[in-house]
Amino acid sequence: MVPLSSFHLDMPRLAAVALIGLFLAPAASAEEIVFKDQENREVRLAKPAERVVSIVIPMASTVIALDGGTSKLVGMNPTAKSAVTEGILGKIFPEAKDIPSDVTAPNFVPNVEALTATNPDLVIQWGGRGTDIVAPLTNAGLNTMLILYGTEERTRDYMSMTSNAIGRPERIGELVEWRDRVQKDIEAKAATIPEDKKPNVLYLGRALSDISASGTKGNYTPWYIDLAGGKNAAAELNGTLSINKEQIAQWNPDVIFLNAFEAELNVDWVYDDPILSLTNAARNKRIYKMPLGGYRWDPPSQESPLSWMWTANLLHPDVFSYDLRTEMKAAYKTLYGYELTDADIDGILWLNEQGASAGYAQFKAK
Repeated sequence: MVPLSSFHLDMPRLAAVALIGLFLAPAASAEEIVFKDQENREVRLAKPAERVVSIVIPMASTVIALDGGTSKLVGMNPTAKSAVTEGILGKIFPEAKDIPSDVTAPNFVPNVEALTATNPDLVIQWGGRGTDIVAPLTNAGLNTMLILYGTEERTRDYMSMTSNAIGRPERIGELVEWRDRVQKDIEAKAATIPEDKKPNVLYLGRALSDISASGTKGNYTPWYIDLAGGKNAAAELNGTLSINKEQIAQWNPDVIFLNAFEAELNVDWVYDDPILSLTNAARNKRIYKMPLGGYRWDPPSQESPLSWMWTANLLHPDVFSYDLRTEMKAAYKTLYGYELTDADIDGILWLNEQGASAGYAQFKAK
C-alpha cells in the first residue's frame, strides 16, 4: 500500500469535485444488493429480487422455504416441478403446480425465450459445469447467480446468498443454526461407533433406466452416510458412474438406499431381482427408498437435517433415536408454516410401501 504521505493533494479542489460528482452520479439505492456468487462473479441487484427462476433443481423449493411462499418463484426445472406435483409441497402450496417449468430442459440447458418471458430479476444456475448453460443467460442480459454442488458448506453458502438476494436475510440464521446443531449432534454420537460396526451403504442415484452410484469425493449423499456412521460401498468410484448389478453383488452392501427421483422405483426392485436379492441388504430387509418431502431427501436441500436423522436412525438404531415425526412437524412449521398431519408424514416416509423394512417401525405414529 502507498503511504498517504506520498500524496500531495489539493483538498479544496478534491472536495469540490466530489460534491459535483455527488450531484451528477445517480443516487445509489438503499436496497441495492451486491455479492459474489460461488463462481466469484459479482451479482448486482437494484433491489431484492421479486421474480426468481431456478434452473437448479433443489433450489426451487429452497426459494419457497426461504421466502415462506411461492410468490417470488416464477420458473423452475421440470424435475423440481415433478417433486412439487408428486410430493407434499403441492399440497402445502397448490399454486406451485402452476409455476412454469419450460424455462429449462431437465439437463439445465436454458430455454431463453421462455425464461425471458417470465421477466426474472434473478436466475439461479449451476456453476462449475461449463459455459454452455451460462452464456445464454448472460448474453440475454439476465442477472445470474451461479452455485456449486457437493458439500454442506456450499449448501449453507448458497442458501445464505439466496436469502439475501430475495430480501429475506433474517430467515437464514435459524435454518443454518438448525443444520449446525443436528450435524454436531450426529457427529458426537457417531464418534462412539467402532469402525468394524459401520455398515457398507450403497446409494443408487438411478436404478430403472440405468444404474448409477457415486464415489465419496464431491457427492453429498456419501457425505451424510459417513456422517451417520456408515461407509460408502461405492467409495472406489471416481465421481458418479454407471454400474451393473454384478458390481453391486460384488460390493454386497449391508444397506441400500434407493433414490426418490424415480417415481416408479420401490424396494421390490431389489427383492424381486435374482442377483440383488442375494445381497446382505436384501437378506436383512435393509432396503429403503429416500423420502420425498418439500423436496427429495437425497440431495442437499432446506430439509437436509431430517434426511441425516432418518439415515442415522436406520444405520444405527442402537446409537441414534431421533423422534423423526416430532422433528418433521417442527421443521415444516418453520420452513413452510404448515402443520404436518400423521398421514402427511406417512406419505413422505413411504410407510405403506416400506413399513416392513428392518427398523422402519420406529417411524410409525405412536
